[in-house]
Amino acid sequence: MMKQLKIFQIVSFIALSAFLFQVQAQRIDLSVDYGYQLGTKLKYGSNYLKASDGGFFRGIAGFEVGYGTMLELTYMKMDTDLLIRDVLISPTEDRLADLAMDWIHLGSTRYFDSASDLTPFFGVSAGVTIFTPKNENPTITNRDLSSTTEFSFALKGGVIFNLSDVVGIKIQGDLMFPVSWGGLYVNGFGTSVYASGTTVMGAFSGGLVFTLD
Repeated sequence: MMKQLKIFQIVSFIALSAFLFQVQAQRIDLSVDYGYQLGTKLKYGSNYLKASDGGFFRGIAGFEVGYGTMLELTYMKMDTDLLIRDVLISPTEDRLADLAMDWIHLGSTRYFDSASDLTPFFGVSAGVTIFTPKNENPTITNRDLSSTTEFSFALKGGVIFNLSDVVGIKIQGDLMFPVSWGGLYVNGFGTSVYASGTTVMGAFSGGLVFTLD
């Protein structure tokens, strides 16, 4: 119950902040994209937990707060496999569970003027990531793994191909840093492990941007 309340408070704060800036916005950008994340590995000793490569969907609402500067609220949904290699629980790499990741970030992006119809950009953001394991492998663990909510931050850069004043095509690259993404107990048959730490995930995506004045 306390974890659900914490998530609600964080999401409410981010949404309220975005709304307050929207009221003053001169321009609003809405974008949707699909991408591919390259996964990440969290080591503990000679063992590791690993989030596999996988696709993701993302939606961004941007509100202009200064010339060329946007405040952006981002929601990103990833689904992948959580793998484990552990000398006691799983000596060879095997699927531990399915893993859903929900990213909710608030950040700032700078869009740079260009002589052509291309608009380069660079941005930073921070927020929370909710990790939800499900469909656990019963040959590895005899318990359900709990969801965790962790702080995360990200860097992004890319370019927008402006088809018109309203519609553009966006190409973007990301570096995402989930803090303690592997912070979970894995209780195997007769033993248990705990892994936690900060890793980096690379990703790239493409999508559409719609500009509303």
